[in-house]
Amino acid sequence: MMMHKNHPYHLVDISPWPILGSIGTMITMMGMISWFHLYDKTLFLMGNMIILLVMFQWWRDIIREGTFLGFHTWKVTMGLRWGMILFITSEIFFFVSFFWSFFHNSLSPSIELGMNWPPKTIQTFNPMEIPLLNTIILLTSGLTVTWAHHSLMENNYNQALQGLVLTVLLGIYFTILQAYEYFEAPFSISDSVYGSSFFICTGFHGLHVMIGSTFLTICLIRHYLNHFSSIHHFGFEASAWYWHFVDVVWLFLYISIYWWGS
Repeated sequence: MMMHKNHPYHLVDISPWPILGSIGTMITMMGMISWFHLYDKTLFLMGNMIILLVMFQWWRDIIREGTFLGFHTWKVTMGLRWGMILFITSEIFFFVSFFWSFFHNSLSPSIELGMNWPPKTIQTFNPMEIPLLNTIILLTSGLTVTWAHHSLMENNYNQALQGLVLTVLLGIYFTILQAYEYFEAPFSISDSVYGSSFFICTGFHGLHVMIGSTFLTICLIRHYLNHFSSIHHFGFEASAWYWHFVDVVWLFLYISIYWWGS
């Protein structure tokens, strides 16, 4: 039965996905403890499976509401925009805490570190090798996602598709190179505060790249299925904002940790 309303807002229906997503996250975190201490991945994989299933069904519902049911009016879209802006702001402060820790330890290294930065036992990465290549990859991906966005605004379906495909491929390429760098690293997360700072900063950034790549992949599928128009494509716009945020964080990481910090 169609519900008639006299306001432009979207009052969402009762949904099982928030509580099921929370349960999946709790199981994943418990599974990580089980994996790290008991070397048993079963609970961790189960939690991941629950999260993936919830993501698929929750996103499906939102796509239906915004694309087919017309619930995402201008007023609702403005609320979504502010939500995304505040979310990215919270992410900025999340990374500020890591940079704060890094600069606190590097600008005034303690006596336990030999009053040196980096500590003498640490062999750092050459910033002119894989880190520089990854910087070029992410900056290029920022260009391709902007190209895709402008093409979408000009109703150029093919160029928007090409730009999105290139962006997703560059994001995957970045992740592969970072995984290779981790495998070849001459130090670990337990090697003094330098190892902790390095792997926490770059690891969380890598996680954000994977999230952003997933976000853009969903947008690529939706664009392929003609879900976006030149005036109604906030899902894609949000993914582009997030991707530019990831780019900027990497520039700070490269300059401070890989180049200056080494």
